[in-house]
Amino acid sequence: MNQEQQRLQIQGWKKWGSYVSDRQWGTVREDYSGSGSSWDFTTHDMARSKAWRWGEEGIGGICDEKQLLCFSLAFWNKKDPILKERYFGLNNAQGNHGEDVKELYYYLDATPTHSYMKMLYKYVQQEYPYEQLIRENARRSKTEEEYELIDTGLFNEDKYFDIFIEYAKEDMDDILVKITIHNRSNTDAPLTVLPTVWFRNTWVWGRRPYKPALWQEDAQTIRFEHEKLQVQYLYQEGGQEMLFCENESNNKKLYNVDAITPYAKDGINDYIIHGADTINPSKQGTKAAVHYELNIPAHGTHTIRLRLTDKAKEQPFAGFEDLFAAKVADANAYYDELQAEIKDEDEKLIQRQALAGMLWNKQFYYYKVQRWLEGDPSQPTPPAERWNGRNKEWKHLVNEDIISVPDKWEFPWYAAWDLAFHCVTLAMVDPDFAKQQLLLLTEEWYMHPSGEFPAYEWAFGDVNPPVHAGAVYRVFKQDAAIKGEKDYHFLEALFHKLLINFTWWVNRKDSSGSNIFEGGFLGLDNIGAFDRSLPLPNGVREEQADATSWMATYALNMLHISLELCNHNKVYNGMATKFFEHFMYIAGAMASMGTGNSGLWDDEDEFFYDQLRAPDNRILKLKFRSMVGLIPLCAVEVISKEALENNPVFAERMSWFLRHRPDLAQLVSRWYEEGKENKHLLSLLRGHRMKRLLYRMLDETEFLGEYGVRSLSKKYETDPYRLKENGTELIVKYVPGESDTITYGGNSNWRGPIWIQMNFLLIESLRKFHYFYTDDFRIEYPTSSGCYYSLKEVGTFLADRLLKIFRKDENGRRPVFGNNEKLQKDPHFADLLQFHEYFHGDSGKGLGAAHQTGWTGLVANLIRMKHTNPR
Repeated sequence: MNQEQQRLQIQGWKKWGSYVSDRQWGTVREDYSGSGSSWDFTTHDMARSKAWRWGEEGIGGICDEKQLLCFSLAFWNKKDPILKERYFGLNNAQGNHGEDVKELYYYLDATPTHSYMKMLYKYVQQEYPYEQLIRENARRSKTEEEYELIDTGLFNEDKYFDIFIEYAKEDMDDILVKITIHNRSNTDAPLTVLPTVWFRNTWVWGRRPYKPALWQEDAQTIRFEHEKLQVQYLYQEGGQEMLFCENESNNKKLYNVDAITPYAKDGINDYIIHGADTINPSKQGTKAAVHYELNIPAHGTHTIRLRLTDKAKEQPFAGFEDLFAAKVADANAYYDELQAEIKDEDEKLIQRQALAGMLWNKQFYYYKVQRWLEGDPSQPTPPAERWNGRNKEWKHLVNEDIISVPDKWEFPWYAAWDLAFHCVTLAMVDPDFAKQQLLLLTEEWYMHPSGEFPAYEWAFGDVNPPVHAGAVYRVFKQDAAIKGEKDYHFLEALFHKLLINFTWWVNRKDSSGSNIFEGGFLGLDNIGAFDRSLPLPNGVREEQADATSWMATYALNMLHISLELCNHNKVYNGMATKFFEHFMYIAGAMASMGTGNSGLWDDEDEFFYDQLRAPDNRILKLKFRSMVGLIPLCAVEVISKEALENNPVFAERMSWFLRHRPDLAQLVSRWYEEGKENKHLLSLLRGHRMKRLLYRMLDETEFLGEYGVRSLSKKYETDPYRLKENGTELIVKYVPGESDTITYGGNSNWRGPIWIQMNFLLIESLRKFHYFYTDDFRIEYPTSSGCYYSLKEVGTFLADRLLKIFRKDENGRRPVFGNNEKLQKDPHFADLLQFHEYFHGDSGKGLGAAHQTGWTGLVANLIRMKHTNPR
């Protein structure tokens, strides 16, 4: 067991981590308006002056697990109008494709205990183009690409700093900080660096008067005092001075009211930029920075060293480099073991950076809805409209935890289905954290009393695809493989909560009791002919192939968990029977069963489509081919003969059901016919339908792109789908890049691009089908190529297409960078990866949120799958 694996066994090593958000402004938590206009109520310009109520933001920040004390970096290039204390980006209305961070930063390395972390921030030496980015993106239409910082030309002559931020823990409360600054330009360049430490403001809201303090103890030391913290010292080396103010709002600037705090939160900014008398001469407060004035030679390097620690040290930097090198060596040893079977060095780099992004994208998430609605005793009462607005039905929700978020700038909050995918990747390196995250969402202070999981803070009541159970079983298996024993306590605890959630779905999203589901939004917000999150007029319902398939998958996942739990406690035989039968009923409904229900399979096109059902049972099929119709492939599980022999009660009940419902039994692929090695297949698809869906999916003129399976058939690029209803024409067109319409909002574009997590599920399904059918079953790949492969081989080919997005090709180019020559060729860019929200359907270029390691982090799993070859 290597050093990092040993640390994972010890409680407390994750107390400090990269838990500071990249953006707190513009979030729902900080919005106290009556209208719910979160992007307008708090802005980037306000952020330097406003004390946040629910969390903190910073560049490369770390904090303790309750975010009582924070540390991050601020910079000034002598030309910007403000300090660079936080990443700049456009809000949802400013970006021509929605909100977007306009900075270049990269998560390069991290261990699961955060014993070592490394990131890179690229800071321009010319004035940062705040107004230019706003103006140009406002000028551009939806049909044009976003205007990014790299497009401004400020990096063309290498007039920028590469600022590497590294942390290494000598102990749980002893953190070494190294900031290494490279001047990439041909001329000397000045730079102000401000390592900043502050307490999250917990004292001005009128709920708890205790106020911590920090002060200068001597020329080298800032002291901390907090009743709940062990860390007491920040040691610095080489700084010119220490600057102090309060982490409290500048109300005079923000609201033009009398200032109570003489040295407000923006005091350090105003002192550095304007020479204002805004720092506390008594050298004390709740926010402080060490002031470094540097002049870095052309192509030169400067290193700053600091230490956050719980112990007084006469020589805090003695042995610093050796201690740091030891933690880097520990990280390398950890990943050397994790990647032992990977021979390709580029794939090692991709996987390690993907995992680094996953680990850096942990955040302290704090939100108590009842308090948020009521307001705080010492603050103005929020508008009464809030009680009828966002999240009013979630008053029970009390969140105060470290949570894996999709992207700490773009999505600095958790999302139910994103989190499930995160955990599948996190379990590779920290199965205990993955298990804790899955449990967290089912706790009574998260989960709604009705059984619904919270979706995300913009609307906790939105419906995300029910993928939690699948993640639970995957993490359970990964945990057992790593530890050599099965955690039945975890599996059993989750099963009971999932049962409540499953019941919520059945009661709330199957309004007719037909086993055809109407989930609505389901994350596929921009793939339909209209906004599926909104109710349809005149009592019309949309019966969804994806919602129904997700529920079939949910039932199969619960069946699989039940059978696993039967090995622990035979009482779960009854639950296995329940979920087996429920799956069979859904399979029947999907396949044209039930009075007055034509089903969702279309015999003419041999594809699954959504359909609209009027109150008089008239049906209109929405006949366009999208990812919605491929999701039925995901509803597949294999049950071994051994599982049936070990659970004879379940086997008997299952046989009874099949004898009495032969109409349903014949719909499920080859149930009566045993596969090789005595396996049985449960799937929504009989052999013929599976082949026809794969025929479409693997057709390069439809779904199959060079970089994975597209979310919409490419046939609609030249021949859009048109739906005329009540005098209105709705059009669905294949758009390979970002959305060209505002109809569905933001940069949530399912029309054409590649989404890693959906491809991952399809690849997993192909492997499950192969496990049953074996190599004997071969499919044409690509369609019409004349080449036939096993389903497992096809899955591997698909994984390889996805990995091509990030890998260097024969010309040394990475498709994720698009046509940007600086990114492709410059040695200071070419191996720095960002893991985007989704990817261009034809070119593979990264689109959407730039740091959505969240589900795109699944590339780490794909690389492992490729090299370890699991089922």
